[in-house]
Amino acid sequence: MNFCVKCGKKLVVRVPDGDDRNRYVCGACGTVHYSNPKMVVGAIPEYEDRILLCRRAIEPRWGLWTLPAGFMENEESVEEGAKRETLEEAGAELNGLSPFAMFSLPFVSQVYLMFRARLLTPHFAAGHESLDVKLVSEAEIPWDEIAFPVIEETLRLFLADRKKGAFGFHSGIINRRI
Repeated sequence: MNFCVKCGKKLVVRVPDGDDRNRYVCGACGTVHYSNPKMVVGAIPEYEDRILLCRRAIEPRWGLWTLPAGFMENEESVEEGAKRETLEEAGAELNGLSPFAMFSLPFVSQVYLMFRARLLTPHFAAGHESLDVKLVSEAEIPWDEIAFPVIEETLRLFLADRKKGAFGFHSGIINRRI
């Protein structure tokens, strides 16, 4: 950030009084501009025993596979965000959302919240952010072509829980970069 959104003056980086880390502070009006992690929401859409994957048509990781997920928008719930991202990326509608995993990715200042969900119907189509969308069985998951470590970990935990016949809620920190 270079300029204050309140008054338009130049920002400086310093530790404000009562704080413990550097922030962007307006030298003129004193407004503190916080930069906080971004929330990413997504789903593990299931239909029968298969999972819906999307092949990315955008960077980063163009051409690799992922679960439908993306940045949460203002004024929407986490569930609404996961449904919207699935509709945008895969043209698919979800129901039965249940929180499944939350991961902190400190190296990119993101928090992922992934939901288990059921596809309403087996109808789907690639959206503008996807090259392809397909339902895959566990044996068909293209592990060597998964776009992000957080998606790989989510899938591994999901498949392990499915084998056990009981789903838990998982959380952790992912420090592995792509």
